[in-house]
Amino acid sequence: MSETRPSDHAPIRPVILAGGQATRYAGKPKGLELVGGRRILDRLVDAMMAAFDVPPILVANAPDARTWRPDLEVHADIRAGEGALGGLHTAVTLGEGRPVVVAAWDMPFVPPALLQELAAGLVDHDAMLPASDGRRGVEPMLAAYGPACLDPMGAALDRGDRRAIAFHDAIRVGILPLDRVRAHGDPSLIFLNVNTPEELSHAEAAWQARASARS
Repeated sequence: MSETRPSDHAPIRPVILAGGQATRYAGKPKGLELVGGRRILDRLVDAMMAAFDVPPILVANAPDARTWRPDLEVHADIRAGEGALGGLHTAVTLGEGRPVVVAAWDMPFVPPALLQELAAGLVDHDAMLPASDGRRGVEPMLAAYGPACLDPMGAALDRGDRRAIAFHDAIRVGILPLDRVRAHGDPSLIFLNVNTPEELSHAEAAWQARASARS
């Protein structure tokens, strides 16, 4: 078990994970789809800027990824073809010893305050994940990771285990309780991934309903 922890004042590096070739969305770049008249990618950039006042790094493997947001630093996965854990490993590597907060690029409803609360959890943990009602009980693709995660992530990949939580037994994991997640909004929307056209329609309807409620 590592005892390394980031400094209370270590600057956060936000990272957006665009992953592979969006095979669950017919190969289309999911984060470039519009929700509420704006691209999901742009909404995530705004959320991360609001949370940390620094532009996120974009991890993407598509050949044209640098054209999506020319103002962002863009990197391909360091270990290509290693799935979700490969993306997390890349994010922590790019942190260069600083803690990172990651979000999958197909999540249009990520609240800045939730990102901040996850980052704050790294004071006492190597990784901070929000609890969810999903099959894993946590959301590893919307989470905070400290530099102590890097070697355990690499070791998991070396043994062929690509699960996003494969390294958790080697680090100190913190879980943000579901009631704290709910303080930032409806978890079913916060954790919504746009993987299908139907989910995109659901996201658009939810955005319009929120806009109507505010007006």
